[in-house]
Amino acid sequence: MSEIILMSDPRVAAVPVRECGERLIDVREATDLLVDSRQLPDSGPSFTLLREGVVRRLVRAEALLPHGLRLLFVEGYRAPALQRRYFEEYAGQLRDLWPSRTAAEIHAAAARYVSPPDIAPHSAGAAVDLTLADADGRELDLGTRLDADPEESEGACYTEAANIGVEARVRREILGTALTGAGLVNYPTEWWHWSYGDRYWALSSGAESALYGPSDEDARGSRGPSDAVSG
Repeated sequence: MSEIILMSDPRVAAVPVRECGERLIDVREATDLLVDSRQLPDSGPSFTLLREGVVRRLVRAEALLPHGLRLLFVEGYRAPALQRRYFEEYAGQLRDLWPSRTAAEIHAAAARYVSPPDIAPHSAGAAVDLTLADADGRELDLGTRLDADPEESEGACYTEAANIGVEARVRREILGTALTGAGLVNYPTEWWHWSYGDRYWALSSGAESALYGPSDEDARGSRGPSDAVSG
């Protein structure tokens, strides 16, 4: 397994953000992507928002999938307050699990699974959690449930984990090939988490700066019929 750079790595926070001002758009209105509603109770309707550039790349990625497979969108935009809550809750679970660890160690461990709030790609509208479905929209098995943490899955949530079946591994490779081909990057502790335009993307791809910083939902633009996104 290649080196894993965590979101808490100082190199991620050091990437400058040159906000391009691109609006948030709703994938349900702009695309034909399959959308799962499991995040609705926590995030409200804003979970289907993403930056335009990310949406365009998802449409392109789906077109790169083999016949009979589709992307299943689970979560995009996440309000900064919700991101902070997720991070603090998980850090609290780890403190209970490892009471002898320092605050810095807990912060780094929590960042394997939840991005620190100040650099979170979801809060920039730059990240998407997604998986694969068959032609009838049925979610496929990629080795763990989406959002499985490292403790519960014994590390099988890591994209290159060895402790998953052959079929799940092949599906992860298919998903990764399509998304990478469309310009997104993966957070390697979460096979389902992909992003474009954020600090982690910039560091991973060698870009000089991030395109998107934390965004308020109010940045969402209105859309008309002519605004549909194509590949």
